[in-house]
Amino acid sequence: MATPKEEVGGKPDKKKRKKTEEIADKAIPPARLWLRYREEVVPKLKQELKCKSVSQVPRLEKIVVNMGLGEAISNNKVLDSAVDELSRITGQKPVITKSKKAISNFKLRENMPIGAMVTLRRARMWEFLDRLVSIALPRVRDFKGVSDKAFDGRGNYTLGIKEQIMFAEIDYDSVDKVRGMNISFVTTAENDEQGRALLEALGVPFVRRGHAA
Repeated sequence: MATPKEEVGGKPDKKKRKKTEEIADKAIPPARLWLRYREEVVPKLKQELKCKSVSQVPRLEKIVVNMGLGEAISNNKVLDSAVDELSRITGQKPVITKSKKAISNFKLRENMPIGAMVTLRRARMWEFLDRLVSIALPRVRDFKGVSDKAFDGRGNYTLGIKEQIMFAEIDYDSVDKVRGMNISFVTTAENDEQGRALLEALGVPFVRRGHAA
């Protein structure tokens, strides 16, 4: 599965968005996981991956949370509900994703809203990852770890989530429908081995090799 590198559905002003995000991040104290990455993970990976300098150590660039909503074609309220849930889960307003072409068999028109997506960077990214690995994933019934088979060959990883109710921010009683989402981790790793080493060091609970996913 290809890891999304850019947002789709509209062309927001990138400079304005970046400035807004930087202002917002300045108001947020350094995330616990970021401090751990800087103080513990970087030295560990530098030695483990035999990097010549700290700048060669792979790092996490952004996390993209995407929720596809095919049912939004016939029910606009579904999109509103998904946007609200993604906002609660990520702490950031989602971008509406739209169809690139029309498909008559599915009553899909070009540029039609079909999903919602959030791109997290800097402090919000680290805070979200911390909640994901320490709170959300452990809430999954009979959880034994995530598969390491969803890397894209370039060190980026996509995790499929079946139910949004695994996040503590979602009130189960107010959910109109259980929905899944994809969480993509975009890294600077040169290959999948480096990508796995980075995410594993950050607490992503991969299934131990030799065991079934």
